[in-house]
Amino acid sequence: MGKRRAPELYRAPFPLYTVRIEPRTGLIITAGGGGASKTGIKNGMHFLSLDLVGGVHSATLLHTHETDTRATMCMCLGGDVIAAGQDANCTLMRFSQHTAKQEKKPAAKDGAGDKGAARKRGRRGQNGEGGGDVAQMKEDSPQLVVEDVGAVQADLSPQDPCVKCVRFSGDLKLLLSGGADGYVRVWEFPSLKEKFSFRAHRDELEDIDISPDSKHIVTVGRDFECSVWSGDQLAVGLCWHENMPQITEKMYRYKSCRFARVEDQKDALRLYTVQIPHKRDRKPPPCYITKWDGWAFLPLLTKPCGNEVISCLSVSDSGTFLGLGTVTGSVAIYIAFSLQKLYYIQESHGIVVTDVTFLPDSPKSAAVKGNNEVVMLSVAVDSRCQVHAVSNRTADLVTLVQVERHLLHRAVVHRQATQNRFQNRRKNRL
Repeated sequence: MGKRRAPELYRAPFPLYTVRIEPRTGLIITAGGGGASKTGIKNGMHFLSLDLVGGVHSATLLHTHETDTRATMCMCLGGDVIAAGQDANCTLMRFSQHTAKQEKKPAAKDGAGDKGAARKRGRRGQNGEGGGDVAQMKEDSPQLVVEDVGAVQADLSPQDPCVKCVRFSGDLKLLLSGGADGYVRVWEFPSLKEKFSFRAHRDELEDIDISPDSKHIVTVGRDFECSVWSGDQLAVGLCWHENMPQITEKMYRYKSCRFARVEDQKDALRLYTVQIPHKRDRKPPPCYITKWDGWAFLPLLTKPCGNEVISCLSVSDSGTFLGLGTVTGSVAIYIAFSLQKLYYIQESHGIVVTDVTFLPDSPKSAAVKGNNEVVMLSVAVDSRCQVHAVSNRTADLVTLVQVERHLLHRAVVHRQATQNRFQNRRKNRL
């Protein structure tokens, strides 16, 4: 009996490194490629529509945008603008979608450029090439146009420059990037005028995020540091294991960071970080997730999340769920409040998961969510895009989560009361 795998939504003709879902249109945008090496593997960005038919998710390839010799390694969305990390540059593209009659045009001889014919997901062929997509022309298929709107050099490494992470601010006024040279660069958007830059880490950056009010930037580097910045000034360096004496310095390093709101607390903010072992042992130690107060940057809860090394992290729009991918191809979904594992498929991809993203909280996505509490996509080096759905939980399980929340709240209140009593006794002695 084979291993359990999540349903395969789409297979690209190249390795996939990043995936996003545009909330307004519901489009899936996924990208990757073989890079500049002359292996015959193309570089591109694919635009897919997501449908739910008979309770089963399916995808239709709407448009293919080739990116020459540049593989897209990371990506973020700002409305109809895509910021893509490609080699040393952060390239910006604008896409637009409209419905128009499909005109029959002669195919380009070299097959290069954008390809906008909609292709329905079909049964995978024996060779698995082309993702098993059967070319199927539609007379009234949605047409997509992608145009380059600018590019900035976001990494100045003398050898093998690489933009590792890109992020728009919540108000879409800033664009941030982090590269292999350890620098954070911040541009005004849409003018792309550099606002400031600074060296955040001694080694390459792994991840970056910006708070909803744009006052704090959090960076994760391979130098074991996770830092909070106010502009280009260091505000605080985080320490997730200060109450865990069994964890020694440089035993773990940070891998990912994400800000998230709290579903039932309007003014609350959380920061989630993932810590992975620095060294690979025959008997690997667990990875950890830490939940922080997103305003005070104090640790609230830390829990192990398995012995497989985490490769990527995502948070749902509501802040209710965390998505994880691993270097061994496994995919998991955790409840953000308690850091309890809700969903897990071991080695679903069979190779490193490069990105995960949740279905956004938007009217367009609600139609394809179906009878599911949460839906998440994952992509990997195996060229596959998989869909992971968690059906609506029973009333008993919902009640269990509510009880957990109540008990944890009581524990926090008890700890705070104990600290207050200790401080009062100390003052009295003085």
